[in-house]
Amino acid sequence: MTTLDLPPVAASGPAGAPAPAAVDPPRPEKRIRIGGVTRDDVLTVAGAATGSLALDWVLYERVLPFSGAFGFLICWYLLFLAGYYLLGRLQWNPMMVRDRLIAVVAWSSGLLVVGLIADQIGYVGSRGWEAAQHLNFFTESMEHTGPLDPLTSGGALNAIVGSLEQLGLATLFAVPLGIAAAVFMSEVGGRLARPVRTLVEAMTALPSIVAGLFILGVVIITFGFEKSGLAASLALTVMMMPIVTRAAEVVIRLVPGTLREASYALGGSQWRTVWNVVLPTARPGLVTAVVLGMARGVGETSPVLLTSGFTSQFNGSPVDGHQVSLPLYIWNYVKQPYDGMIARGFAAGLTLMGVVLILFVTARVLGGRRPGQLTRAQRRRFDREARRQRAAAAGGVARPYALPPRAER
Repeated sequence: MTTLDLPPVAASGPAGAPAPAAVDPPRPEKRIRIGGVTRDDVLTVAGAATGSLALDWVLYERVLPFSGAFGFLICWYLLFLAGYYLLGRLQWNPMMVRDRLIAVVAWSSGLLVVGLIADQIGYVGSRGWEAAQHLNFFTESMEHTGPLDPLTSGGALNAIVGSLEQLGLATLFAVPLGIAAAVFMSEVGGRLARPVRTLVEAMTALPSIVAGLFILGVVIITFGFEKSGLAASLALTVMMMPIVTRAAEVVIRLVPGTLREASYALGGSQWRTVWNVVLPTARPGLVTAVVLGMARGVGETSPVLLTSGFTSQFNGSPVDGHQVSLPLYIWNYVKQPYDGMIARGFAAGLTLMGVVLILFVTARVLGGRRPGQLTRAQRRRFDREARRQRAAAAGGVARPYALPPRAER
């Protein structure tokens, strides 16, 4: 019996229906990486930077009659952005190119700011380290030191103490007034809120020399007080108060309104709500506002130049006689034609940077806790109250158990 080769039989189905197409096996999913830096990104940035540098050099040195390092760097940056965009279009879609171009602009701007800060700190440190490395710079004044004396004699103790005292008095005056004005504008309001806000905004842009002239004309000339550290602190108060007020108002407005409503629902008055709910919740931001004001006041030269006077002697009393501060010390000595005096001025500038750094670190430590987070002292009081309640419950005495304010559950 012979077997005939018959054509393959189609799959059963409706008459005239086409045979189903073969299904490809599923491909493995490709993992999409969100964020991060890839090798293509690094090579694209390096290629754009190298090519733009070469093109910039050709343009500046061979083609165009341009000169100057600043213009060279600006032209290099613009050519770099253009080159990066063109290289990106060869690899990615337009949306991805725009996204990565914006990322490159943001990263380069941040690096530029960090570079400028590092350059300033390095320059001041290199010029002032020769004087700052001697201990006498922080333990002596310039009372018995002349322009030609070595750096082992004299220092800036009088300026350091004067700056700390003036800044402390200015903070004591400006912070209560600034926070009170911020509470008035954000919590009380009324017809006077708008004029007060307008006045505060105008004072924010007030030139520092005008603040010094105001205290000079009103306190020193009109009332007959002499130039002193107290007068300088009043001038610094005029500069610090609007900064503290504006920053504190923004922070207080960020407190959720539901917290205020809960306090009112429990029977709290407006004053108790502001004191026990709003201000504690806004504490980290308020600390930052205070530090911003202190950082503005500690480096001012014009107000203290007109109100504190200058002296090379040590004066620890801000209400009696002239008192020098670090900005005034720097302004007086860095312009003298003696290398030793210039070195002392830069060393004082390095000290001023250290003071500002300490202020910001203190702000981060004091205001870095989250809203509602208990301090160590509050946690100890909470534990002590909890033990007292347990002991009272064990003795059969029923006492109401209440958490301390803003306790974390």
